[in-house]
Amino acid sequence: MNPTATLADAELHQRLQHGDEAAFAQLYRRYKDAVYRFALMLCGASGVAADATQEAFLLLIHAPASYDPAKGALPAFLMGVARNHVRRGLVHAPLPDLEPDAAGEDEDGDAEHTGSPLAGLLSAETLASLRTAIAALPFAYREVVVLCDLQELPYQDAAAVIGCPLGTVRSRLNRARAALAGHLLSAQSAGLETTS
Repeated sequence: MNPTATLADAELHQRLQHGDEAAFAQLYRRYKDAVYRFALMLCGASGVAADATQEAFLLLIHAPASYDPAKGALPAFLMGVARNHVRRGLVHAPLPDLEPDAAGEDEDGDAEHTGSPLAGLLSAETLASLRTAIAALPFAYREVVVLCDLQELPYQDAAAVIGCPLGTVRSRLNRARAALAGHLLSAQSAGLETTS
């Protein structure tokens, strides 16, 4: 059994600072998927998300001291680095439509669902509407929705990722949820008008 498999992030980070490659590999396996999913939901482009994930882990391996455990959890640090990379990329390129796997769809492009085919269609339609609504949000609102509602990070960790006060996360999240609700209601009423 791998001795680093059960070590806490702090111990692995200490080992990484002393050049332990196995410690880095364990941290990478532990958090790469979460960082990638976060970046993908934030930007909607798998290439940008992969680059952001790579940048986060490159910083960790080349400058492990850049992470300060006193300032927050390691996943929050990694997501913060990925967030900054995505944000820089979005300044130079328009936001693409979110790709299917950004919303929990499987490799075949079918939405995950159970029950009747009608439930599956409604679920896929709802996911498409939600993806569109999230992509339409300003970046500051989109990132809090992704962090708090989709990644289910505590508000304190989301504040650490974004680099803002806890109250700012709460107010942005309230505004983002209101904007999402408005967008989804508009989409729903537009859909009802086209069917009648």
